[in-house]
Amino acid sequence: MGTEKYTIGIDYGTQSGRAVLVRLRDGIEMADHVTAYAHGVMDVKLPHLNKALGYEWALQHPMDYLDVLRNSVPAVMKTAGVEPPDVIGLGIDFTACTMLPVDENLEPLCFNPLYRDNPHSWVKLWKHHAAQDEANKLNDIAKDKGEAFLSRYGGKISSEWMIPKIWQIADEAPEIYEAADQFIEATDWVISQLTGELKRNSCTAGYKAIWHKQDGYPSQEFFGSLHPALRDVAETKLRGEVYPLGSKAGELQASLAGPMNLPAGIAVAVGNVDAHAAVPAMGVVTPGKLVMAMGTSICHMVLGTEERTVEGMCGVVEDGIIEGYYGYEAGQSAVGDIFGWFVDEQVPAYVHQQAEAAGQNVHQWLEARAAAYRPGETGLLALDWMNGNRSVLVDTELSGLIMGLTLQTKPEEVYRTLLEATAFGTRKIVDAFHQNGVAVDELYACGGLPQKNKLLMQIFADVTNRPIYIADSVQTPAVGAAMFGAVAAGADAGGYDSILEAAEHMARVKEEVIQPIPENVDIYERLYEEYNTLHDYFGRGSNDVMKRLKAIRSQSERKLTAQN
Repeated sequence: MGTEKYTIGIDYGTQSGRAVLVRLRDGIEMADHVTAYAHGVMDVKLPHLNKALGYEWALQHPMDYLDVLRNSVPAVMKTAGVEPPDVIGLGIDFTACTMLPVDENLEPLCFNPLYRDNPHSWVKLWKHHAAQDEANKLNDIAKDKGEAFLSRYGGKISSEWMIPKIWQIADEAPEIYEAADQFIEATDWVISQLTGELKRNSCTAGYKAIWHKQDGYPSQEFFGSLHPALRDVAETKLRGEVYPLGSKAGELQASLAGPMNLPAGIAVAVGNVDAHAAVPAMGVVTPGKLVMAMGTSICHMVLGTEERTVEGMCGVVEDGIIEGYYGYEAGQSAVGDIFGWFVDEQVPAYVHQQAEAAGQNVHQWLEARAAAYRPGETGLLALDWMNGNRSVLVDTELSGLIMGLTLQTKPEEVYRTLLEATAFGTRKIVDAFHQNGVAVDELYACGGLPQKNKLLMQIFADVTNRPIYIADSVQTPAVGAAMFGAVAAGADAGGYDSILEAAEHMARVKEEVIQPIPENVDIYERLYEEYNTLHDYFGRGSNDVMKRLKAIRSQSERKLTAQN
């Protein structure tokens, strides 16, 4: 046994899970390993059935999460050559709201042969949007009743969140609703498998399940007005104490300790949300600093000293990110996904050929050419709503738009325009916070995108007119999860007694700061005005053509299905 102590952080993403082994003295990552989910995102059909899933469905297989524990954790231990007794704790983070129904033994209902043919028995991934009807009705009822909770979520509850997803199950699969002993976040389920007991965490409960530290869940009367079966959902299927971040959920069970090559009995922290775990990992523990967790989507987080109302925010939760502050969250539901869509579905063959000849991937090839353009030179403008709008409009029924196309438009021009559109989307969020008394003075970026795309980060700095600090780690959420694992273990075991103390020793950002370029700022200010015009025209009801097109498509799909 050595003198150095370590913790493990596990970050559960949309397509894979990754483990990182972190040294507690200075936050240095000793090893990391990624396990791709064998079943990926199930948005077409279940793995054992040919029956098609509905429109906007997105499911996952719980076994994929356990595979990450069995594969990636032993891999980082082996790579780093660390002795098991020197690992003192473990933490995880997860995309959210990713939820599932379980029985009284915490077994997912999809593992039960009685229920596995029903899609509602499986994990509903965060981007499952098929509960939009329920979300719309919930928001209308909450507004009519003057429910106080609505303002804490920017005026709208998203279809991505817990209550609409539960209501969809009650609506469409009452037998699954009845069979479910509880509905739980996937992050809490994995923790329950590690420790043998369910401990709900305050982050997902607060941001995704309409729970409040003082008020608890909404009333029985409100839930009953949604659906009779939901009346006592808070006391029954969402029951249990809610634990603050950094709490010790329990100790690692022997049944999993062996396969993970870890000692049984080490501390396991309560679950967390991926983006929220990244905040302390970048050393952000005070207000005024907006953290962007940038990947397929972006989650924006900032701390405040009081509870304020901000249009379209995903939520404000006391102690939701860092104890002692109100944690604010907003987000964009597609960013990296947009760039990936363009490369995979829209780029002509010659681009792929030239990129290969240059020894580059297509993103690198496009970025290099897009960087040669000055702001405004493409003559294009886009709305970044290819997966709906999370903030500030909170509307998954919106869709994307590219304006200004001509017969001379080149792929790299469209690519740059899509980068700019995502920056304008972030600017809307920054403005919403700042104008409502939640200070945003500088930006911090983590995730895959900031490490890969320098042009994107310069555009973000120019569009927001704020400096940007970049995380030193590619696996920032996992490092944050490891930090919470250190807090769960505590100083007596070689960890830390608070997340502030852990951040002081373990958080890291790169020395280089991306500064806005003044002449670019001026041009982007003009383009942002045009973006705002399109944003409000298509997003605030002046012209609902995007929704009408989706309705026509849905009607056509139903007719085709009926004919077949």
